[in-house]
Amino acid sequence: QVQLVESGGGLVQAGGSLRLSCAASGRTYSINVMGWYRQAPGKQRELVATITSGGNTNYADSVTGRFTISSNNAKNRMYLLMNSLKPEDTAVYYCNVQLFGGTLYWGQGTQVTVNS
Repeated sequence: QVQLVESGGGLVQAGGSLRLSCAASGRTYSINVMGWYRQAPGKQRELVATITSGGNTNYADSVTGRFTISSNNAKNRMYLLMNSLKPEDTAVYYCNVQLFGGTLYWGQGTQVTVNS
């Protein structure tokens, strides 16, 4: 079992920045990939960014160059630095981890609202 708790969401003006945090506990030694997903009202959940246990990162085209994903070596903290935020970034952001065995875990989500 892995427990995930997100924090850092909020209301920001367009062009502003926010940093999301995800605290992981439990079987963190089994984490292979950590990632951020988001879901806007009326839309499907979509990938934002991922980071592997080896440090490789992957970003959605819509956030490349504006968002940065990072994690600590212990894999119990993950961050998403979001710069140059746009109204279309408004969504609930979810922390996700995939264990080496393939099992997925999700956090409860944190709301990010970007005003124009």
